[in-house]
Amino acid sequence: MKQIISLIVLLCALCHSGVQAQERRVQNRPYTDLRPFHFGVVIGTHAQDVDFRNVGPRLVETEEGGMVEKTIVTDQDRWDMGFTVGVLGEFRLSQFFQLRIAPALHFGTRHLTLRNLTDLTPEGLPIEQHQEMKTAYMSSAFDLIFAAPRFNNHRPYIMAGVNPLVNLSAKSDDYIKLKPFDLCVEVGVGCDFYLPFFKLRPELKFMYGLTNSLDTKHADQLKDKNMRMYTQSVDKATTKMVVLSFYFE
Repeated sequence: MKQIISLIVLLCALCHSGVQAQERRVQNRPYTDLRPFHFGVVIGTHAQDVDFRNVGPRLVETEEGGMVEKTIVTDQDRWDMGFTVGVLGEFRLSQFFQLRIAPALHFGTRHLTLRNLTDLTPEGLPIEQHQEMKTAYMSSAFDLIFAAPRFNNHRPYIMAGVNPLVNLSAKSDDYIKLKPFDLCVEVGVGCDFYLPFFKLRPELKFMYGLTNSLDTKHADQLKDKNMRMYTQSVDKATTKMVVLSFYFE
């Protein structure tokens, strides 16, 4: 989380330094925004999160065939930074609006902790199970950009859009498994910096899942019955992502 805050501060500082410049200067690439369509590439970093809805106490079948009540909670206990790479195509709609299509790949990790609050260790602590959820998302964002008038060699903007995701790395033997498809809404801010040979666009955006991304049928496919009570401890998962991207156009 400290890394994300540092990146946010850096982005704000870059935009703020540009706004403070009040003197007119020679414009780099003065006609680049007049093109009806252009391409670019994007690299960046991100942090993934997932919110689970725990079902609370529930009856679990024992090895002897009986039923016993257990309480298990599942949570992502830390943030791990990932890597983002992709391309973009942008259409000029008007002087202030652009439509951007940006296919990308997001490689990251979610560290999950599943705590059995009913069965305790000899020290009186909940029994814990851990899962490293490796993720590789393929996305194709559709964003509408509203940009302020250009001043000198910078131009701030805000954006919003939708982003369908395809999960390429789901495993069948994990405690928790996500569906292969998800849909996110995203909002963000950024600033165009016009350099002599290209345009640099740092952007910070927040992605929020709109669907239940949990594979609720995964428990029935597990061969180890002892894992099922952990898998069935949640009935909904909502994905989130904070992405810091650098577009080169």
